[in-house]
Amino acid sequence: MSKKITHDFVEKRVGWLAIFAIIAISIGGLVEITPLLFQNQTNEPVVGLEPYTPLELEGRDIYIREGCNNCHSQMIRPFRAETERYGHYSLAGEHVWERPFLWGSKRTGPDLARVGGRYSDEWHYVHMMNPRDVVPESNMPGFPWLAENKLDGELTAKKMEVFQFYGVPYTDEEIAGAKAAVAGKTEMEALIAYLQSLGTALQQQAN
Repeated sequence: MSKKITHDFVEKRVGWLAIFAIIAISIGGLVEITPLLFQNQTNEPVVGLEPYTPLELEGRDIYIREGCNNCHSQMIRPFRAETERYGHYSLAGEHVWERPFLWGSKRTGPDLARVGGRYSDEWHYVHMMNPRDVVPESNMPGFPWLAENKLDGELTAKKMEVFQFYGVPYTDEEIAGAKAAVAGKTEMEALIAYLQSLGTALQQQAN
């Protein structure tokens, strides 16, 4: 009888139901997430992982700005259909320095987690200018303005300092030379440099 009274009490009071639901979800989340905070495979970079160069870092920001991550995931699931098409499944250690993470699950276009080195710079350039020149069935828009927009590098060093604060192993010398490394480059060059870096650490291990 007391169980029924307690159950009815909670069910008929939305506020209490919400509170107990939040408590239950929080406990479940802590049980699943907390162990991951102490596992090396989720906190340590894979062997050979290098921080983004200043140009790649700017390219990543352009990738996000243009909404590329809205149509392309960077997360290969550990299933045969995934690994046969895209390569080794994604590892947390490949992304320990990512802020924000770009794994995602949306695939209007193919996954890009292992696109680095798969195509030439020229292929990427043509693809960005007009995707249908290399993939006739593509519904991706072109991004010709990237070939005209130039980087000035004014904020590149600051971005690297922020990442350094969060544990990315940038040296003070790399940060000091960041502006010169990107100034005058086009946004297209930066984006291509970023794409060519994706998944390369694990590819090097496989070789």
